[in-house]
Amino acid sequence: MRTAIYYTLMLLLGFAWYKFGQNLLRKGPRDQNGELTEGLVGPVGLLVTTGVACYLLFAFLRALIQGEVPCVGKACKMQVYTLAANAGEYWANMFFLAWMVLGLGYAVYVTLKIWFRA
Repeated sequence: MRTAIYYTLMLLLGFAWYKFGQNLLRKGPRDQNGELTEGLVGPVGLLVTTGVACYLLFAFLRALIQGEVPCVGKACKMQVYTLAANAGEYWANMFFLAWMVLGLGYAVYVTLKIWFRA
């Protein structure tokens, strides 16, 4: 039951993140006060977000190829889950990595789309 709640909350969070980004994209270049519309992250945040997203994408692809993923979190103390022995934990961590890559990639996309409007 806890797993179903976890995945449902992750899907709801992703939907809320998507709707927030779409609301920012629907705004014009300036708001009602005449100020420029801000992206999700600033210039330094864009570099950090891109770096973290690239690292997580690399970890995701490496885990797909090797069939083992290190545990994501502070309670597991660098435990490694393999696809053969711990399939449930493996796919849960892979889902989290993919979700983070998609979320951070969407933040970068929205920010660049706002910055380079015609």
